[in-house]
Amino acid sequence: MGYQPRIKSPKRTIHEYKKPLREKRKDRKRIRRGVGGPIQEEKHTVTEREISEVTLRRLHTLGGQKFGSSPFSEHFDRWLTNVTVVLGEFESHPTIGVDEEFVRECSQTLSTIKLQLETRSRKETSLDRELSNLSDWRSRLKQVNTEYATLTGTIKAQRNSEIKRLYGTINRLKKEQDKVIRMKTGFFRGVSRKGREQKEIAIEQELNDKQRQLELVMLDFSAKQKGLRVEFERKREPVLEEIKKFRRIIQIMETDDSLEERWFACEALIDAVNTFLQRKSDPAALTS
Repeated sequence: MGYQPRIKSPKRTIHEYKKPLREKRKDRKRIRRGVGGPIQEEKHTVTEREISEVTLRRLHTLGGQKFGSSPFSEHFDRWLTNVTVVLGEFESHPTIGVDEEFVRECSQTLSTIKLQLETRSRKETSLDRELSNLSDWRSRLKQVNTEYATLTGTIKAQRNSEIKRLYGTINRLKKEQDKVIRMKTGFFRGVSRKGREQKEIAIEQELNDKQRQLELVMLDFSAKQKGLRVEFERKREPVLEEIKKFRRIIQIMETDDSLEERWFACEALIDAVNTFLQRKSDPAALTS
């Protein structure tokens, strides 16, 4: 039996390299690199619809933006800059091509809100100066109250002293009157009847005089107290009005009252954008 060489299976001359699935996915995400050149990133071109939607959304957000703390005027320039940037990005889009009417409407709206915010800023500046004087008005009120309390105390002390003196005299006269009455009943028969009667009349007259004096003193001090109160109210009222004014100012300071004006401005700009887009899509829509 002769020798028969072993038949070998034919070799594959080309080896196919198959990347794993994981590497394939990585290649899909890999940034394209030019031969011997820098990395070239694929940029997404913003469409007209996208820039319009972004502009409207950002204007709506700026219209509702609240400033957290006072002075609120410190935020006005930044807010105006943001609004201007949003409009600028919209106008500079290569496919937008804004018309003169749109530019005029936006310029008018921006000019109006800028003047309104400048007025607010001036009010806040003058407000700071006025608020620095609030402590002075409170000091004036304290001075008026102290003066009234001092004068009231003086009048009360004088009244009490005078009443005490008159009550002392009246009590003494009543004791003398009782003594004369006892004389009339016979306990002091050494005094003549005429003398007792004259004494009784004199004491009664003096007693009546002192009681009238007491009444007059009460009326007099009551009138003084009333006059003092009227003068006190006259001095205090304007001070209280100033303090109330400052309290109202403080309340305004604690609230961003520019929010409404800024909201209306952004709504006007949103209307301008929508109207422009309508003109652009159908020029005959507004003229028909």
